[in-house]
Amino acid sequence: ELDNMARFLQMAVDYAKEIGFKGQFLIEPKPKEPTKHQYDFDTATVHGFLLKYGLEDYFKMNIEANHATLAAHTFQHELHVARINGLFGSIDANQGDLLLGWDTDQFPTNIYDSTLAMYEVIKAGGFTTGGLNFDAKVRRGSFEPEDLFYGHIAGMDAFAKGFKIANKIAKDGKFDKFIEERYKSYESGIGKDIVDGKVGFKELEEYALANDQIKNISGKQEVLEAILNQYILED
Repeated sequence: ELDNMARFLQMAVDYAKEIGFKGQFLIEPKPKEPTKHQYDFDTATVHGFLLKYGLEDYFKMNIEANHATLAAHTFQHELHVARINGLFGSIDANQGDLLLGWDTDQFPTNIYDSTLAMYEVIKAGGFTTGGLNFDAKVRRGSFEPEDLFYGHIAGMDAFAKGFKIANKIAKDGKFDKFIEERYKSYESGIGKDIVDGKVGFKELEEYALANDQIKNISGKQEVLEAILNQYILED
């Protein structure tokens, strides 16, 4: 099944070259529906599929927030995985109900989600293809024509505000500095030897026995969450 799917996608790539199509091919990860087993479960799964079949140079990800929720990931996580692997392409902007197991495709109004999503977009260098597509619909009880307008306005406002906050976060660099400090031990000593492939389990055992008083450093999740709150609430 996967072999045939890969062949189909390769045929699409070949045909695009044949007719001179210059657009970007996109795959939208989805963990549920319409098949029993979804082989495009999330960004990491699709990345592995593309690498296996040599298609990684032709496809990027269209990340949908609601699909991230169904895969038990955050919206930011899926965007981040796409970004660091050079697969960020476009966004389906919506949100889902965290308590349900299916798509609700609601209009996006969560400022935290939009802020962290736009932070990943900024870190990716912005949109070089695609954009923010509202794959969203009004709820069943919202049946008046004006509800559709309010939904779009709320979604646009959420991402506009999220972009402004994310831009300030990116410029201030507080999160980048924390991550740099968090992994600083891999830039020298035994940490760098691990990264450079100079040591194995034998050497690490010797190091651990000789350095059994290593001081652990707090991950400071609560501090980082408080900082994010400050950025969001300060305006």
